[in-house]
Amino acid sequence: MEEKTQTVTIEQQKKITMTSVESVDSFSTQQITLTVEGGRAVITGDALKIVNFSKTNGNFAAEGKISGLKYLGKRDKLAKRLFR
Repeated sequence: MEEKTQTVTIEQQKKITMTSVESVDSFSTQQITLTVEGGRAVITGDALKIVNFSKTNGNFAAEGKISGLKYLGKRDKLAKRLFR
């Protein structure tokens, strides 16, 4: 399976846009957790709000005071972790 090219743009720590986003897993004004191609991403900050998300094309945008972006590995299913 070929991985898509992913782009991330942060503009003056006030706006973040991403491509290849598969789903929004959780969100609050301090943290947004996303499933992206190849893993997960966590955006942290203050007064965060999602302004655009398209599941069909994978485009995502949020605004607020962005203080961090962290990539995490893909989460394995519980059964897969138990029976390795």
